[in-house]
Amino acid sequence: MTIEPTTLATGTRPLAVERGTLRDTVRAHLSHGGGVLLTGPAGIGRTTVVSQLAADAGEYGHRVLRCAPSYAERDSPFLGLIDLLTGVADDTLTALAAHERAVLEQTLLRRCGPPAAAGHGPGDDTGVGAATEREALVLRIAVRKVLALLADAGPLLLVIDDAQWLDRPTAEVLNYCARRADPGVAVLAALRTELAPAPLAHRSDGCDSALGLCPPPVRRIAVPPMTAHELAELLERHDHPGWPRPLITRLHQISGGTPSTALELSSALDEHVRLGGAELPGPDDPLPVPDSLSRPVLDRLGALTASARHTLLMAGASGRPTVELLRRAGRPNAAADLDLCVRHGLIRALTESDNGAVRFLEPLTPMVLRAETPYEHLVEAHRALADACDDTVERAHHMARLTAGPDPAVATRLAAAASAARRRGAPGTAARLGRLAAEYTPAGQAYVDIDRRLTAAEDGIEAGDLDFARRLAHEVLGDAERPADRVRAWNVVIDSCGQAMAEIADVFPEAVRDAAGDPELLAQLHYRMSWRAWMVGGSAARAHGHAVRAAGLAARTGDRRTELMALTQQAALELFLGLPEAETTLTAALAAPHDVHAMTHHNGPVYLKYRFHLVRDELDEARAELRTLVYRLRQRGSADSLSQCLIGLAQVEIQRGRCRPALTIARQSLRIVEEAGLSQGPAWYALSLAETAGGSLRRALTAAETARRHSEDDDDRLFLPRALHAEGRIRLFVGQSARAVELLRRAGELETAQGQRDPATRRWHADLAEALAAAGAPDEAAAVIAVARRQAERLGRPGVLATLDRAKAAIDASRGELTLASRTLESAATRLRATGYPLEEARTRAALGRVRRLLQDETGARTSFASALRIFSKADARPWIALTRTERDRAQDAPAPPAEAGSWSDHLTSTERSVVARAAQGATNREIAAGLVVSVKTVEAALTRAYRKLGAKSRVEVARMVMTHPTA
Repeated sequence: MTIEPTTLATGTRPLAVERGTLRDTVRAHLSHGGGVLLTGPAGIGRTTVVSQLAADAGEYGHRVLRCAPSYAERDSPFLGLIDLLTGVADDTLTALAAHERAVLEQTLLRRCGPPAAAGHGPGDDTGVGAATEREALVLRIAVRKVLALLADAGPLLLVIDDAQWLDRPTAEVLNYCARRADPGVAVLAALRTELAPAPLAHRSDGCDSALGLCPPPVRRIAVPPMTAHELAELLERHDHPGWPRPLITRLHQISGGTPSTALELSSALDEHVRLGGAELPGPDDPLPVPDSLSRPVLDRLGALTASARHTLLMAGASGRPTVELLRRAGRPNAAADLDLCVRHGLIRALTESDNGAVRFLEPLTPMVLRAETPYEHLVEAHRALADACDDTVERAHHMARLTAGPDPAVATRLAAAASAARRRGAPGTAARLGRLAAEYTPAGQAYVDIDRRLTAAEDGIEAGDLDFARRLAHEVLGDAERPADRVRAWNVVIDSCGQAMAEIADVFPEAVRDAAGDPELLAQLHYRMSWRAWMVGGSAARAHGHAVRAAGLAARTGDRRTELMALTQQAALELFLGLPEAETTLTAALAAPHDVHAMTHHNGPVYLKYRFHLVRDELDEARAELRTLVYRLRQRGSADSLSQCLIGLAQVEIQRGRCRPALTIARQSLRIVEEAGLSQGPAWYALSLAETAGGSLRRALTAAETARRHSEDDDDRLFLPRALHAEGRIRLFVGQSARAVELLRRAGELETAQGQRDPATRRWHADLAEALAAAGAPDEAAAVIAVARRQAERLGRPGVLATLDRAKAAIDASRGELTLASRTLESAATRLRATGYPLEEARTRAALGRVRRLLQDETGARTSFASALRIFSKADARPWIALTRTERDRAQDAPAPPAEAGSWSDHLTSTERSVVARAAQGATNREIAAGLVVSVKTVEAALTRAYRKLGAKSRVEVARMVMTHPTA
């Protein structure tokens, strides 16, 4: 596999995951011809994606022809074709027959005379209709020939944006060309799908007609809405204010992820705040909607009856509207009203599978409707819904809308609803309701107010809304006096910083001071100081001391949750430090009584079990633990814990040789942290591993560099070595051994300084040794292996020992000890298969193929490469398939030294020997193929390789060698 140097340069800006993946998918499909149809509603970003793909294709050497028709041009015959072929020089047309060129030039308005007729009516008595049909056919043939001529000079991409407005004559010409397209011609078309556009759609389904523009194989791909993270990047690129994450989330929800809508909403909000002098809207305050967005909605609302509009208002005011709920809330004709709303394009059609649920087509609709409704009508709607709904959480929401000022009854009801939401596994809803409960708490209940705010902040942590949690915690620190309240608030501040614990160095002394010697509070702080000592201080030994102290204090004061979390941290550190008591400590953390929070947390004992399975090479057991935990976290759990578990699951799937699922899981993890505003370094690291295994080395490198930057920005010494390792491996794989050594050496130094004594916890040793051997430092490589081998043998880590042997073979090969290297690699591959690491086994077999090539063992090399390819293909390890094929082909095509007397057959495979023997006897290629039951192409390829290996230039020379040494 080749990667351009510019691609591997550091400092590249990472692509947003979803759109970057979309572009890669389209590029991969079009690389071999065929067509792609991109679909999506107006404003979703189809044109932007098409423009980026067209620019990329131009950079990769494609000739790009593009047209972008508009609504006003849909009835102008051949205008699309004129735009498409504008860049085609007249010289290209000289290769056409005279009549073909004349018709094409007239159609393109490059010659005087009428354009070719586009009609399809039957001919008349004068034969004009038949002539018209002949001209139309000549035009199609001429266009197809022009495209073929362009494709002969290099790959050709036709880009048709807004295909719904393409004029019919052009569409028919392109349909003809698509059915007969040459291999070098690819087509990228884009279609607005919410319309039934003319003229394409008047014949059949618009999408089917647009698909006809594309040569086979055709793939239809819907352009997805932007994620919240992508939307934030879009606003930043357009110089919009850096809105807080909750506001970004609301902009994303209201816009439906449509870029153009989000930009307009953000502009209106900026004008409202900056020019209007207003404060940022709260989570329940309406956002300003510009006329350009509200007017189309108001036009549709204006066509409704008063009854239907009132019913729609109540549906928008409800959290989960259904037909039955609206009936109970005093809308007996709800079904008929909603049918009218469906006909006017405001809500989706009601189906039995939805159980009567009402779903708005555009998130803007309920917001615009609410803004246009008098306040007293809104109050009435919430009152009716509060009486009608039987859900505790939703009823509390409506009650809050009806109350102005503190109200103890409403506050109590809201706090109960927050508890219900928490039990359901909806921490985000619990946080919002808890904050409302605090707002409605009377001034005389200060302790209750503080407790409710802190509980809401802790729910915010679980939901991943870290800004919200921090804000509430700092509010409490300004009001609270009791040590327990203050330390609880400090804990929220610490927990909300994610991987960036270096930013809160001044928090710990203040928190310890506020704890006032209370052992229960100190236990909580020592647990967090353990994390800081490891992540920021870079010392696992000091971190272990804090964890042990935290567990002891928590056990003494009966704080089981802190005790379990501290024991888990203690066990993790003992594993990293290679201490024998690690298993015993984990067993204590898993013992009853359990704590639900600890058992589902990514820093809890159940999660740690999978890491113990990993170091013991128990991959299936590790996967089972993580899958169970991920399932529970999807039902109820924090975004941070779910993301971390997905990161672990992606790594396990890679090790098990399931590359495609690993890519999907890693991307899910990154999406979660982006949308939740969590630290992104670990997720980018996981994505780098997944891309290295089954995606693209270019994307893998970008992800690794991004992971490294995030970890360096956060001063996260726990994940920084992993990011360095990921980047170093990629550099090693593409042959940049000096840069790989630099990165891997730094990773090893950081891990060793932290106290790593179990090489199975961070498996960088073999990669560093291989890089050193490739860079000409075999002695240093041997020293790295020696240290790691002693640790692995002491702890019993067979998987690590096998990879260390592969690295040792690299050292042996660099010293010229090829036979020893070959034996070592064969043994290592066998042991890696036994321990269940298919990708590592395949990587080892590929290395064996390279060594056998150096030994001039062509048959053995091809066998090794074939074995590696079989494993990589089964795993769908795309980068490795490409790398191994390159190595295999290099082995087959490499010229061999001229044959010595009596040794010609030693250099040939059995097939090549048989072919050469028959050729020397005067048999033709066809006769040889028939005799050996192979194809003629196989015979030709075998002879070509044999000529090269034997240093022969003709059959005469080959025959002379065979006749001179017939027993060879």
